[in-house]
Amino acid sequence: MAAAPHVVILTSSGAGHVVPVSELAKRLAVHHGFAVTIVTYASLSTPGHSSPLASLPPGVSVAALPEVSLSDLPADAHLVTRILTVIDRALPQLRDLLRSLLGSSPAGITAFLTDMLCPAALAVGKEMGLPGYVFFTSSLMSLLSLLYTPELARTTTCECRDLPDPVLLPGCVPLHGADLVDPVQNRSDPVYQIMIDLGLNYLLAEGFIVNTMDALEHDTLVAFKELSDKGVYPPAYAVGPFTRRRCPDEVMVKHSCLRWLDNQPDGSVLYVSFGSGGTLSTEQTGELAAGLEASGQRFLWVVHHPNDKDSSAAYLGTAATADDDPLRHLPEGFVERTNGRGLLVPLWAPQVEILNHAAVGGFMSHCGWNSTLESVAAGVPMVAWPLYAEQRLNAVMLSSERVGMALWERPPVGKDGEVVHREEVAALARELMVGEKGDAARKNAGHLRDEAEIALAPGGPQERALTALVGVVFLHLKRRIE
Repeated sequence: MAAAPHVVILTSSGAGHVVPVSELAKRLAVHHGFAVTIVTYASLSTPGHSSPLASLPPGVSVAALPEVSLSDLPADAHLVTRILTVIDRALPQLRDLLRSLLGSSPAGITAFLTDMLCPAALAVGKEMGLPGYVFFTSSLMSLLSLLYTPELARTTTCECRDLPDPVLLPGCVPLHGADLVDPVQNRSDPVYQIMIDLGLNYLLAEGFIVNTMDALEHDTLVAFKELSDKGVYPPAYAVGPFTRRRCPDEVMVKHSCLRWLDNQPDGSVLYVSFGSGGTLSTEQTGELAAGLEASGQRFLWVVHHPNDKDSSAAYLGTAATADDDPLRHLPEGFVERTNGRGLLVPLWAPQVEILNHAAVGGFMSHCGWNSTLESVAAGVPMVAWPLYAEQRLNAVMLSSERVGMALWERPPVGKDGEVVHREEVAALARELMVGEKGDAARKNAGHLRDEAEIALAPGGPQERALTALVGVVFLHLKRRIE
């Protein structure tokens, strides 16, 4: 009997990367009989990022590349600089690991998949004759923006925010220069050249496996297929939405916040969370608290430690010491005044279960793609509050007429990152929960939830896209055996 195809998936850190990678690995192992090895980076590991890998089915294993030193980087080096430097410096260890898997696995390695931040590793796979793919764990529009980065750098000299004309990517809503991903916003930062190299390295892939679905990005998928049919880009497989699965009640001990939600009216609670990595400044934390209080709406807020220098300070688990209570940074008397109408949860809450609770009627979110898809799958409308990475680009899409499930106004040029004052916070909360725009966003979110259910149904678009991908992988296996 022939050995099962063996796929190696290299992932970077962050829940938005590790969760979809673990879900893809499960599908390939359980539904298609693959052997899968997930490769992580010890230098980027935190307990929160590792937890999705703790309960994998038979056929899926995990290997970690050893620590590499970043001691020579400046203390204020961009988050992406730190992550991609780890990836670059670990390439020799990755090469050794792939060689060992080629020799020890019965099927060798049939295909090599890299995370969206790891395309530099495709060159290592090519050295060994491995078919390489990028598992892009954000939107197809985000991928197109990164593929465009080298051309942008070649044809312009100004900063992105000063571009005089809209950025028109194939099949995408028009973008302002300031909407492009955070790491390309400063040409003088070393991360700018790193992002150019990232865009070029994507072209080493034989295909893109994208965590998106047709109802979110129909026009973009059509335009991308036209480009790939012409040989401009490798093909894209829309295999989303991959999100965390809800735990059955009998498996998960009910978190106290879910018990609190049980006692709230249906659709009455605004869920507020900026992801596992997002941080607000001390001043912004105070203004958000005051705005939630003034809005008169019920809310459940997952509170992180503030950071006045870096909106992604919590991403690698370095925002604060473990014994520092984030609630102590809230305005004096806020907890007491909002007791009963609001619930404050330090650091972490079961987001999928919260979004799917009948009491939750809105989500104030950083627009990370993982949180976005979880909100889509639950049919919950959003207030978009992008902080870093590609989150502003996601906010543009979600608040556009095409999708229309989020409330967001682009800040004027030069105003991004300024404090959102309490009056605006209160107005946004009220509009989402009880206003006409919020009602329209809720209807659109409900439509997308239905589309997500169709995408995930047996024989649906996700299964068809995965089956097409699996067919290509089997062709690689057949060619290798021949």
